[in-house]
Amino acid sequence: MNVRNERGPTGRAGWADAGRSRSRSSQADRRARSRGALLESAARGLSRYGYGNLKLEQVAGEAGYTRGALYHQFKDKQELTLAALEWVLDAWQQEVGRLVEQESEPVAALRAVARGHAVFCRRDVARMALALRLEFTGQDHPVGRAVESGYEELVTLCGGHIDAGRATGAIPPGPPTRTLASAFVGALEGTVVALVGQAPHDEVLAERAAIGVLGLAPAAHDRPEDPR
Repeated sequence: MNVRNERGPTGRAGWADAGRSRSRSSQADRRARSRGALLESAARGLSRYGYGNLKLEQVAGEAGYTRGALYHQFKDKQELTLAALEWVLDAWQQEVGRLVEQESEPVAALRAVARGHAVFCRRDVARMALALRLEFTGQDHPVGRAVESGYEELVTLCGGHIDAGRATGAIPPGPPTRTLASAFVGALEGTVVALVGQAPHDEVLAERAAIGVLGLAPAAHDRPEDPR
């Protein structure tokens, strides 16, 4: 009779495989943690200093890592910046986009965009995209193109809700959809920038400014009280 000698999970080979699996998992966890810390530090630096003045050594140091550790994950400043931009846009989608998706009415969705964006931009890393857009205006550069792509997504999102609102009569007719959507986003971003550090007024006034572009009155709960 032939008896196969199989070493299962409790045999030496099984323990070795399990150990290697844990090692790979912990390495992946450490890499993910370091990547997240570096991206957050880069986004903060880009918000404050812009792309041209960003120092990779400072980014690494503020994240708690060496410059070598940064280069282990990102080959240069451009790759780091593009990754940081994607990281911020993903965070916007999770924090603001999620709120917008919960609204079934177009105007309510646009109000959610305005308020959610204002709250999101209270974080210093959130102003990175605006800083980069100003810095790369008129330049054909990978970072500039990525920023414009993100901006286009926001304008397109707002344009879709504007079209839906016009179809139901909730938003009055007026300028072309893209023009109005661009004005909506511009009013929103301008108010947010002007009111940095002035919560909760930033949220209320950002909604007021953006919704006013659409030709709509502030929400009932947002109107000033009658002084009489």
